[in-house]
Amino acid sequence: MNKKIMDEAALGRAVMRISHEIIEKNKGIENIVLVGIKRRGIYLGQMIHDNIMKIEGVDVPFQTLDIHFYRDDLTKESDAPVYNAESDQFEVTNKKIVLVDDVIYTGRTVRAAIEAIFTMGRPSQIQLAVLIDRGHRELPFKADYIGKSIPTSRNETVSVKVECIDGETGVDLLTD
Repeated sequence: MNKKIMDEAALGRAVMRISHEIIEKNKGIENIVLVGIKRRGIYLGQMIHDNIMKIEGVDVPFQTLDIHFYRDDLTKESDAPVYNAESDQFEVTNKKIVLVDDVIYTGRTVRAAIEAIFTMGRPSQIQLAVLIDRGHRELPFKADYIGKSIPTSRNETVSVKVECIDGETGVDLLTD
C-alpha cells in the first residue's frame, strides 16, 4: 500500500525552508560547504545550493559524498568494494559541513558520512539536513534541519523520489 506524504510542491517548500534555516542558524553562509550524500541526498543538496544562491546571491560550495565504503553493513552488500578515495576528496578543514540526505532512519548512513568527512580533515562543525526523519535510531544522531518528521513502523518504507532518478518528485510511505 502506498500513501503520498509529499508531492513535488510540498517537497520544494520543505527544501526551501531548510535552505532558509541553514542561512539563519549559521548567520549567513560563510565557511559553509554543502555535502550531498549519494544518491538522493545529492539532488536535495543541489536544490538547497540553488535556493541559497537565489536567497544570498552567493555560490556556496557543493560537494557529493559516496559513503558506501564506510558503511558498517558493507559485508552484506559486497565482499570486495571498489573505492576511489581521490574522487571524493574536498577541503573540509575548518569548514562548516552541512551533510544533506533524503531520510534519516537508523543513523548508520550519518555515521558513515561523518567517518568519511574526518578522513579528509577536521571541520569546525558538522550539521545534518534531512528531508524526512522517520525515527527508529540505532545510533545517537539528530538532524539539525528536518523537512518533515514521519513516525513509521519498521515494516514501512519511506520512498523519496527525485525527477532525474525516478521520473517524478515526492515522498511516499510504503507498507508491506
